[in-house]
Amino acid sequence: MQEDRFATRLAEAGRDGEATFVAANVAVHRASTVLFDTLEATGAAGAAVAEGRARATTYGTVGTPTTMALMDALCEIEGGGHAVRASLMPSGLAAITTALLAVLSPGDHLLVADSSYGPTRVFCDGMLARMGVRTSYYDPTIGAGIAALLRPETKLIWLESPGSYTFEVQDVPAICAIARERGIVTMIDNTWASPIFARPFDWGVDASVLALTKYWGGHSDVLMGAVVVRESLWPKLWAAVRQLGQCASGDDAWLVLRGLRSAEVRMRRHEANALEVARWLEARPEVASVLHPALPSHPQHALWRRDFSGASGLFSFELDRALVASARADGHSATAGDAARASERERAALAALCERRRHFAIGYSWGGFESLVMPAHIDRMRSAKPWTGGPLVRLHVGLEDPADLIADLAEGFEAMGRVLAASGPG
Repeated sequence: MQEDRFATRLAEAGRDGEATFVAANVAVHRASTVLFDTLEATGAAGAAVAEGRARATTYGTVGTPTTMALMDALCEIEGGGHAVRASLMPSGLAAITTALLAVLSPGDHLLVADSSYGPTRVFCDGMLARMGVRTSYYDPTIGAGIAALLRPETKLIWLESPGSYTFEVQDVPAICAIARERGIVTMIDNTWASPIFARPFDWGVDASVLALTKYWGGHSDVLMGAVVVRESLWPKLWAAVRQLGQCASGDDAWLVLRGLRSAEVRMRRHEANALEVARWLEARPEVASVLHPALPSHPQHALWRRDFSGASGLFSFELDRALVASARADGHSATAGDAARASERERAALAALCERRRHFAIGYSWGGFESLVMPAHIDRMRSAKPWTGGPLVRLHVGLEDPADLIADLAEGFEAMGRVLAASGPG
């Protein structure tokens, strides 16, 4: 037999692998092309993919052993014993938009919690509006009262509990019960609690959307999202996933699988650290309120205790507006100039509090090992229940020692006090 030429040997050498090698972790499979032995096998795989069968693949975008392992884990852990299917997306926002596009059509009406993640609102008011989908925003504390907002064309209710920045806890079971009676799909963003602390399918939702970027990954080095749906909704989701070309890489799936192994341990530490910081903040004179569902002072604390088994490291606190941007001290009516000075005073106070901290970095996202601080500007992100309180600051409390985090925030409050004292009354 003639020996293969050098270029052929370069292309084919070392591709047999070791089928008997078993490691503790799933291997990383990087693949675009999937190979088949026969045309019949190729056709059978194509038919299985078209039907959305589990673990069927014809191409890397459909799935590899690594991405399929993560999808299996999502079904088991997020599904919590329910008959569900899962699909991966390149980011949490991609998961949100794909889930919505899978169900909604022109002329449909969508109800969205007013406290939902900001980019969700942007998508609803942008692309969905251009498609002819009408969105209404509802008070996240409405509970069973949502029945009054339903229309004949209402197709979907979008929930997020707790809500972004203001952390309202929704009565998800009550909303889902009403939606089920009317044949309306319910979807929830479960990123805050993750399946460690929440079981949305037990509450009655039809789909749970996760930013795996956050606690599932846990190390701020991967972007990924997922949609987990009941079996009845899978054909619509799978069709949207395939038509939009949504997929995730084996490397990223492997990182999320690795993060998953330590998720409960990390989440318990996030919870304990955040509660210690939150209780300390409640005693600060500069703080008007701490928006943390696990605190007894939270307005929906009883709902949180009923539905959740723990809390993550993300919460907000409200600064005392009278302290940060006080009104005129002479009793006269405020002018435009007074408002501008008060706004500048607020910006300076927030900068002093948040900048140059030793342990709290300024950054978007959350759910990693590190602590983050970010002022929350939500004036244009609320309509059903506008925020009327003082300046909001969102914290993600990481895995550092809480004593160090508290000392860091104390220095921030001291810096803020110096700036306010130097600027005088608003």
